[in-house]
Amino acid sequence: MAEACGSHSKHADHTALLGRLSRVEGQVRGVSRMIESDRYCLDILTQISAIKSALTAVEREVLKSHADHCVSNAIAAGDKAEQDQKISELVGLLLKAVR
Repeated sequence: MAEACGSHSKHADHTALLGRLSRVEGQVRGVSRMIESDRYCLDILTQISAIKSALTAVEREVLKSHADHCVSNAIAAGDKAEQDQKISELVGLLLKAVR
């Protein structure tokens, strides 16, 4: 896994993201309990859909933050190798998403 992008690793938005992830964690535990108690399949699927949506929202925020900080810093630094690395990372991630 790549290293954090400088001071970005201490970005203020991390608190909000961690809060969202804690809620997702609670939702996943809730789905486990629903399965254990043999709840109605559609109710379980509805909760799974909500979890996926919540994770997608977190993913969007992390991607936006990466572009706003890590990629911007690479561009501002003028380091061609670092710029190429950041672009390559993003392209690789996007290619995984479309598979």
